[in-house]
Amino acid sequence: MIKNPERYQTVKDMETFKRLLAEKSLENCVLWGLDLCDLSVDWSSLNPLPSTLIGCQLASLEHEMILRNRGTSVFAPVKGLPYDPFRASLYTAAELMAGYSQDPICNNSLDTRINRHFDEHGGHDPDIIEALAQRIHDFSIDEAIKELLGIDQASKLPLKKAVGFMGGHLCRRDDVYYRKTAQLAGMMTREGYFVVSGGGPGIMEAANLGAYLAFAGAEALDNALETLSLVPEYVHENGDIDPGYVRQALSVHNEYPQGAESLAIPTWFYGHEPVNLFASHIGKYFSNSLREDGLLSISMYGVVYAPGSAATTQEVFQDAAQNHYGTLDFYSPMVFLGANHYLQSQVYTCLTQQAAGNVYAQLITISDEPVKLLDFIKKHKPISKAAEKHAQANRQRQFSL
Repeated sequence: MIKNPERYQTVKDMETFKRLLAEKSLENCVLWGLDLCDLSVDWSSLNPLPSTLIGCQLASLEHEMILRNRGTSVFAPVKGLPYDPFRASLYTAAELMAGYSQDPICNNSLDTRINRHFDEHGGHDPDIIEALAQRIHDFSIDEAIKELLGIDQASKLPLKKAVGFMGGHLCRRDDVYYRKTAQLAGMMTREGYFVVSGGGPGIMEAANLGAYLAFAGAEALDNALETLSLVPEYVHENGDIDPGYVRQALSVHNEYPQGAESLAIPTWFYGHEPVNLFASHIGKYFSNSLREDGLLSISMYGVVYAPGSAATTQEVFQDAAQNHYGTLDFYSPMVFLGANHYLQSQVYTCLTQQAAGNVYAQLITISDEPVKLLDFIKKHKPISKAAEKHAQANRQRQFSL
């Protein structure tokens, strides 16, 4: 997700477009989601033209025809959607919650409207127009996440040291591993790591909560957990979302209005789950498979696995496959918070047996102590696949001598 250089310069803001227009340097530019209706541009005399317009508003059909006839590819905006496929930034909790009501019947939040639209248009099996709009939207989220993380051109690692947190979405707020996950996420944030979660409730909420309160003082997490635990689960017995679950999160958010940054990456595939209010950035996808693969791919500085069920087990071995083959040109730590859970289920044993003799075997550990896992990640940085190959070649040469 973060290693491929762009072939074209993507322009997503009017200030940059106006500067390039004045400099007559629009060659190989892709204009993305710009409203050009009120801008006086003589496209017929402009040279060079941008190579592509994606989701841009033009003043007239005549302007579109001029661009098309002169070789510019034009992808028109898609109308009638509750979401913008060509958005240039990640979501925020406030944006997704706009229009929220604790009465499920009256709830008209953006998140709910998009989820309703998703369900009404085929869910995971949409028609072709909806599918294309969703794919473009998810690409836009990919790009926004890359922009958020940045990249160090020397090391090819993200500037933000992303650490992913995986675990059960049904974990209660009063569960010991909810607390330990929040504690670890707070420690990592204070150490300069950037917490990333799957964006749902349970362990994922705990990770973003811990990051959010990392600099709020020694008692902040205890106070927050006391408030949140008044409604420990997000669903009623009848399967409906408990509005009290969101209400308690809003209460904590109001008590601590300024929190540290973190990223949540949820999906409308699980659109019934409430918005994670403690993430400063939300990259919400339609495609769950793209979301899961991307989440693991950007967590270059490691992934923390707290207790979870089948989906978490899937993520463990999906991560292991990336590490086993060095798919992303780096081997990254895999740390497990929950010794009994992962040893009794044999997930940890199976993983370490699979990793034996491979580079990433040294990057795997398990503990019930958050501080030990933090120390392990601090001591085990991502290992470059290229650097490891070079070191192996040197060892072989020395052995042959």
